Amino acid sequence: MNVFNQLSIWLSFQLSIIFLVGIPVTLFFWSIKKRNKAVKKLISIYWKISLLFFISLLLLIGKYNYALLITNISTLLITISIWFWNDINDELKEYDFSYSLTTTTKIWRWSLTFISLNFFIQSVQNLSCLSFINSAACEIWIQPSSNFYIIIKGLFNFFFGANFTQPIAKFLGLFSLLIYTLGLIQWSIIKLPKNGRNSCFSDNGRS
Repeated sequence: MNVFNQLSIWLSFQLSIIFLVGIPVTLFFWSIKKRNKAVKKLISIYWKISLLFFISLLLLIGKYNYALLITNISTLLITISIWFWNDINDELKEYDFSYSLTTTTKIWRWSLTFISLNFFIQSVQNLSCLSFINSAACEIWIQPSSNFYIIIKGLFNFFFGANFTQPIAKFLGLFSLLIYTLGLIQWSIIKLPKNGRNSCFSDNGRS
């Protein structure tokens, strides 16, 4: 893997911290302050879907072979979730460029889309890593999750007085993946046929 690819992968994970955590947190509290139900609903949905990305980080820490594949699935689901809802899209279109909350939300959506696309492109260039993350050529994909590992390890030791190891990370990741999958299947069977592409953000009135 050349230096450019290594830098691109590293940068993708660094940007993901900003666009997957920092900006959504800001938008969520901003939408509460502005009482904008459309943006608040969009971010609420985003948090539920983006849990899979953080599960994939646990699996990367645990060196689970299909962790990178799950990372790509998570970014795909995230991208779908922020563009999927017709009522939210229609609501955002009603605001002009001067309304900073919705403008920032639109920029954030496009930024996340490009980050997801970059993850996909980088993964295609390293197809073997999608099914076997433990090879030497795939080490660059595991390194960015090391900071997350340090944070969790410290918190785990603080709350439980125990050492957080890679096998524990793998177990927690797989267990969380099972729960997440069951929840997604339940939503697909029950709520999706009922509501379709309507997020129901305006059930209690417009934003």
